Amino acid sequence: MTLQQEIVGNAMQMAIVNLAPGQTVYCEAGKFLFKTTNVTMETRLGGPSGNGGRQPQDGGSGGGMGGMLRQAMGTAMQVGQRALAGESLAFQYFTAQGGEGTVGFAGVLPGEMRALELNGTRAWFAEKDAFVAAESTVEFGIAFQGGRTGMKGGEGFVLEKFTGYGTVIIAGAGNFIDLNPADFGGRIEVDTGCVVAFEEGIQYGVQRVGGLNRQGLMNAVFGGEGLSLATLEGNGRVILQSLTIESLANALKKAQGGDKQGPTGGLFSTNAG
Repeated sequence: MTLQQEIVGNAMQMAIVNLAPGQTVYCEAGKFLFKTTNVTMETRLGGPSGNGGRQPQDGGSGGGMGGMLRQAMGTAMQVGQRALAGESLAFQYFTAQGGEGTVGFAGVLPGEMRALELNGTRAWFAEKDAFVAAESTVEFGIAFQGGRTGMKGGEGFVLEKFTGYGTVIIAGAGNFIDLNPADFGGRIEVDTGCVVAFEEGIQYGVQRVGGLNRQGLMNAVFGGEGLSLATLEGNGRVILQSLTIESLANALKKAQGGDKQGPTGGLFSTNAG
C-alpha cells in the first residue's frame, strides 16, 4: 500500500501522512510533530527487518528461546550500528486504529523534504540524519564507506541505507537539486556536505582538491572546501542540498559575535563541532 503523504511548507517543510486503517509508519526519534488520537505510538529499539516492523509474537522465527535470542541479537546489532554511526537509538512507530489517521513529521534543519518510492529493485543511500519517516515495509540500515573514502570524506563515512518497498521521506538543508551524473559526462564533483541522497548504482568516492602544489594548497587553505571533494559517478538519481550543516553552524556562531571559521575558511577553520 502506497503511503499517502503531502509535503507542505517552504523554508522548513513538513510531511503530513494519512494512514489507512492498520497501516504503520515509523520515524527516527525526534522527528514526530503531531498525530490524530486514533493513531497509536510505540517506541522500539529495533527497526523493520522484512516483517513490516512488527515484533514477532512467538519469539521470532523458529520459536522458543532460540528465536528470542536471535531476535535480541539482531536488535542489539542494529542498535550498535546506529550508536557507532551517531544515529538515534530508537524508532517511533505509528499505526492507525479503527479508521484513517494522520501523522505529521518534521526535519531538524531549515530546508526541503523529499518522498522517495522504493520498488525493491534499487536501494537508496542518504547522508546521516537525513531520514525522517518511512512505511513499515521499508528497511532502514547503516552503510559504512570504505576506509580510505571514509577517512577523507568526513560526511560520507556513514550512510543511511533504505531497501524494500514503499515510501521513505528524507530531509536536508536549504534547497534540493536533482542531478544525474550521466547527464554530465558520467561524473560530478560535489562539496562533501552537499550530498543528501543517491540511488544504488551510483559510485561514491572522495578525491583530493588539486595536487600537492601551489594551486592545490590555495584551494585547500583559501577555497573553503578543505582537502577533499565528493565524486559521484554512474547513471542514477542524485539529490544535493544548497546548505551544509557546517556552513549553517558557522553562520550562527558568527552572528553570535565571532567568526569561528577563521579568516580564510577551508583548512584553517576553527569550527570544533
